[in-house]
Amino acid sequence: MRIRFPTLLLSALLFASPLANAEISFRDSEDGGFDMSDYLLNHKGFLPVPVVITEPAIGYGGGAMLLFFSESMAEAGEKAKETGVMQPPNITGVGGAATDNGTWGGGIFHFHTWGGDRYRYLGALGKVNLETDYYGLSSRPRSYQLNGVALVQQLLVRIGDSHWFAGPRYTYLDAETKFTGELATELGFLDTDRQIGKAGLVVDYDSRDNMFFPSRGAYAELEAQIARDWLGSSQEFETYAARAYTWIPLAKEWNLGLRIDGRATEGDVPFYAQPFVSLRGLSKGRYQDQYALTGEVEGRWTFTPRWSVLAFGGMGKAWGRWKDLGEADDAWGAGLGFRYLIARKLGIAAGIDVAKSEDDNAFYFQVGSAWR
Repeated sequence: MRIRFPTLLLSALLFASPLANAEISFRDSEDGGFDMSDYLLNHKGFLPVPVVITEPAIGYGGGAMLLFFSESMAEAGEKAKETGVMQPPNITGVGGAATDNGTWGGGIFHFHTWGGDRYRYLGALGKVNLETDYYGLSSRPRSYQLNGVALVQQLLVRIGDSHWFAGPRYTYLDAETKFTGELATELGFLDTDRQIGKAGLVVDYDSRDNMFFPSRGAYAELEAQIARDWLGSSQEFETYAARAYTWIPLAKEWNLGLRIDGRATEGDVPFYAQPFVSLRGLSKGRYQDQYALTGEVEGRWTFTPRWSVLAFGGMGKAWGRWKDLGEADDAWGAGLGFRYLIARKLGIAAGIDVAKSEDDNAFYFQVGSAWR
C-alpha cells in the first residue's frame, strides 16, 4: 500500500468548491489569469472536496472528503521565516467514494509534523469493497471481490539537514475474497479469509524543486517489509520496492522526466498482493506476478507561462510465478496530456492525461505530476 499524502492533499484542494473569503482574488496580480494561489495559501479549518475516479480496473466514479487544516499554508510560511524550515500544516480527513462497477470504500487519516518538519507521521484506517479482475496464468480476466479493513501507520525522520527521510511503516489488511464468476484454478484452494500484517523500513530521498509539478530534481523511495504471524499476518512473506523519478531541464521551455519502478515478493504471498505493472492507459493489476519492473519517459513543452503539453510512454513486465522473464508479455502505455498553472505562487498545475495501451483506453484528471 502506497500513501502519497502531498499529492492527495493538493488534488483535493484544487477540485474543492471555493468557499474563500470575499477579499481573496482568483485573478493573478501578474498576468490577470485565473489563479487559486491566494485561496490555497490562506484557507484553514474545514474544507469539503469532491473525489474523481477514472481507473479502468474499477470503472468511473467519485465521492467526497472532508479535510481539516490546523493552519493555513500562509501561516506555515510565516513560521518558516522564523525557524528557517517549511513545516506543512497538520491535516485530518474523512471521506468515501464508489464506482459504477460496485467498488466502494471509505476511511479516515491524519498527517502530523513536528520538530521543524524533522518528524512526519501518517496514520490511516479504511474499509473497502473492491470489484476487479485477476488475470494470472491464463491472461484472462476472472472477476473477484475483496472486502476488507486496512490500517497504515508510518513515521519518517529527517536524517540531519539532508533530503533523506527514514523510518518504520506498518500495514494491516483483514480481507475476505471470492471469485464471482470463472475461478482462477491455477491458484488451487483459496482460504478466502486472510490477514496481512507487514512491518518494515522506508527510506525516502527528495530534492525536487516542487513536490507537485517538478521541473528539476529527483525523488526516490526504498521499502522492505516482512509479513509474519507475530505482526498479525496469516501468511509469511517479504515485499521489496524501489522507485525513482528525475526531472531534467533541457531548455527554458522543455523538460524531460524519467521513471523506474521495481517490485518483488518472496514467500506465500496472496494473489491480490502481488506486484503489477503501473502505467497510464493500463488497467491496474492487468500484468501481475512475483516481480514487476516498469520504466517510463515523459517530455513536457511549456509554451506559455501557464500552459504546457506533455507526451509520455512506458513499458513494463511482470514475471516469476507464472512465466519467466523472457516469456512474460510486454506491457506498454502511452499518451498525451496538458497542464494549466492553476496556482502560480505554489507552482501547482492541473490538467488531463489521455492514454492508450494494448488492452485499454483511459483518461485521468491530474494535479501536478502523474508519478506518485
